[in-house]
Amino acid sequence: MLSFVAGMVNISGVMALSVLTTNITGHFAYFSEEIVLQKYSFALVSLLYILAFLLGAFVSNLLIEILNRKSILFAYIVPMSVEILFLSIIALAGITFLDVRLIACMLLFAMGLQNALVTKVSNSLVRTTHLTGLFTDLGIELSQLIFHRSNKLNFKKLVQSIKLKLTIIFCFFTGCLLGGVLYGKLLLHTLLVAVVVLIVALFYDYIRLRYYYFRRKFRH
Repeated sequence: MLSFVAGMVNISGVMALSVLTTNITGHFAYFSEEIVLQKYSFALVSLLYILAFLLGAFVSNLLIEILNRKSILFAYIVPMSVEILFLSIIALAGITFLDVRLIACMLLFAMGLQNALVTKVSNSLVRTTHLTGLFTDLGIELSQLIFHRSNKLNFKKLVQSIKLKLTIIFCFFTGCLLGGVLYGKLLLHTLLVAVVVLIVALFYDYIRLRYYYFRRKFRH
């Protein structure tokens, strides 16, 4: 679900702002180019985009570390709630009331926040806001299938990991496609669909955690 959201944010940012809003790899290239061309004001904007993503990741983990001491569940709800708030503000205010660069920074902040959250939850195994690392890991694991066929346990783990990565890639791509179609009709209101998906993800996580809690409680 979070990968789907990132796909929607990605295409919305490109279509509305002509800015990459789910990762910062391209912004480093723009930043370097603008410095070489002595377009320092544009270089500053690229730097702000990079720092917005970094700040999102920083705030996400800071919130998790602080709140984790009180409630594990609450620690993950708060960062996602901040992301929902940012996407809702952008969707409702849009370019009419917000500056384009501010919107881009807010989207990058939200994606940095989400990426750090998923990284923390998965122990650095999964990313949801960009696909470069996923495709790298997928390529490695596909090649490992050739050498681990004799070991059933390793082979099974590899297949499960590959399925997970393919699912995340598919959801990101689906989010991009659906977001692109919806943007033609809804413009930045498309992000409200992403907000709904995030809310569903919040409740889904809560229901699962409560289920495991009560199951363990009744067992003891």
